[in-house]
Amino acid sequence: MNGIKPSWKNIIFVVSAPSGAGKTTLCDKLQTEFKDIHYAITATTRAPRPGEIDGKSYYFMSLPEFETKLAAGGFIENAVVHGNRYGSPKAPAVAALADGCDVLMNLDVQGAAAVREYIAAAPPGDPLKRPLVDIFVVPPSTEVLRNRLVARGTDSLDVIEQRMQQAREEISHWKEYKYMVVNDDLAEAYDHMRAIILAERHRIDNRREDYHA
Repeated sequence: MNGIKPSWKNIIFVVSAPSGAGKTTLCDKLQTEFKDIHYAITATTRAPRPGEIDGKSYYFMSLPEFETKLAAGGFIENAVVHGNRYGSPKAPAVAALADGCDVLMNLDVQGAAAVREYIAAAPPGDPLKRPLVDIFVVPPSTEVLRNRLVARGTDSLDVIEQRMQQAREEISHWKEYKYMVVNDDLAEAYDHMRAIILAERHRIDNRREDYHA
């Protein structure tokens, strides 16, 4: 057969989960295996915590810097969380897509909804007008989630209860996502995550229109 090798349209993958469900660990494993996936780093106005690195953990910005970038349309989505601003910078995602990479975004349900709205409303010429695949990661049960939060040993019982209430609210949005991955066993959950990545890259409607037999 003559012709070029078929390839996929660059995809934006969004992963959400309640705190303690393991989405950051799963996203880290995806980055390790898939070198052609760009991890979208979030910008925030909160102060760095011990061990966090600017440009790797987050893009740390002053409030005036954030607001200037926001006014210029520099974020795909943004929100206020616990009095601090958070947002997904547009320029790095656009550059990664132009370089032929997929984009992986680690977002809460509010951020995921905002990205869906952005892509749905984007005109055909927008560089972010790409296939969107969203994945919701859940624990096998709320009891398991509570046990994980307690085992962390980083939060008081009051804070854990607040996180559990938030988790229940977030889990109620699971039907808004294309896929759900239950993280009971990390290795199995990761197998499911990577299977989604590979399957979406081979969907006929995600193929470029440049394949000729």
